[in-house]
Formats: sequence, C-alpha cells, structure tokens
Amino acid sequence: MMLRGVNRMNIFEDSRDYYKFRDILRQQVWPVDELGRPLPSRCIVYAYCLMTNHVHLLIREGGEGLSDVMKRISVTYALYYNNKYEHVGHLFQNRYRSEPVNDNGYFFTLLRYIHQNPVAAGLSTDAGSYPWSSWQEYLKTKVGIEPVICTVKHVLQHMSLDELSELVNTPLPKMDGILECEETVLVRSDDEVSSFMVNTFGLRAPMDVQRLTKERRNDILRSTRLFGAGIRQLARLTGIGIGVIRNL
Repeated sequence: MMLRGVNRMNIFEDSRDYYKFRDILRQQVWPVDELGRPLPSRCIVYAYCLMTNHVHLLIREGGEGLSDVMKRISVTYALYYNNKYEHVGHLFQNRYRSEPVNDNGYFFTLLRYIHQNPVAAGLSTDAGSYPWSSWQEYLKTKVGIEPVICTVKHVLQHMSLDELSELVNTPLPKMDGILECEETVLVRSDDEVSSFMVNTFGLRAPMDVQRLTKERRNDILRSTRLFGAGIRQLARLTGIGIGVIRNL
C-alpha cells in the first residue's frame, strides 16, 4: 500500500507528525472501544516506512476490509495535519494505491524495498539507522523487545533475523519499478465494484455469481480482483468465502 501527499507535498514536518501517524497505525492493530477494552485487530502489519511525502505499508486484512482501514488512517491523520498546520484541502493524492502479494518471493522483495526506501532516497546510510520504519521493530526483537505495530513472527518463521538483516541490507538490483503496478491498481469502493460486476458481466447484483458455474464464477472474481476489489470486500459483496477468493 502507498499513501502519497497531494502534488507530492510533504505530509510529515517534524518528529511529532511521524509519531502521530505511527500511533494511528498502532490503533488499527490494537484497537480499543470507548471504555478502553480491546477489540479484534483491524489489520496485520508486516512492514511500514514513513517517508517525507509518502508512506509504504505491507499489510493484510484483519477484522476489517483494507479500504475501511486505509480510510480511517488517512482521514484521522489528515484531520490532525490540517488542524496543526491550518492546511485547507486534500492532504493525500487520490485514493491509496495497492498491489496484491501472492507469493513469498514477492513478499520478501516488498519487505526489502520498503525498508531500503530511506537509503535509496539518501535519508540514511543503512536501513537500521532510519528511525521511521518498521525495521527498528525487527532489530529490537534481538534483545527481546516485542514489536509495537508489526507482526514479525510470520516473517521470522521463514527466515532468521540474521538472514533477513543480510537481505534487507543488500540493495535490490533495481529499486525503481518494483511497485510499478502500484500506480495503476486501485482498491475500489463497494459501489464501484458492484457497478463493474453488473455492467461488465450482466449480473443483476454481485451475489448472482453464486448461481453460475464454478469456472465462470472464478473468471468473474479474478477479473474483479484485477479491477481493484479487496478480498474481504469481494467476499462481503458476493457471499463467496474469503478462502475461495484468496486462492484464485
């Protein structure tokens, strides 16, 4: 996922802004109700990097769809920023950008890319010295400090921290273009997804895919995913199981 400032404007001006965004992100992982009681996690975060004018996130759906989570993050931070700096108008450029991750190879490529971003931009000499990325959370596990935002257990089940450190600190052959499709793949609203399915495939409503043959149903679901529908969103609109859609 990527959130970018409108016209590439800075979205972070001082350390308090970075801390605020990170706290908003933490609230999605560890939400509480009005009485302070814990609620189910809205999303799972594997990596993040807060740059001067944009944010990179490697996340997975939790208790809510990603579109709802990203809307909450962007709106909450925009309200904070606009109030603090007396800014008028949109803070973020269009809606956020997303790219599905379907295999471990691409997952680790994105994880490397996200953590190498500050080095590539000349903001730090190595990933470990940049204070506003999740690589700090990974490194702290070495001395027994539990991550505040990221779920690192899943990653470290596939690779030791030493191996991961070597990977993260080895520059990717070509930084540009790794997330190129990020600029074209959008996560759509429910209305956009419904209209796409109805107008493109002649359905009366998204739920109608349940009446089709498995092959036809899956073709439509794949096409709708490529259009930009989220997995949980598509499951909610069609009544098809999340596992079925995720494995297409």
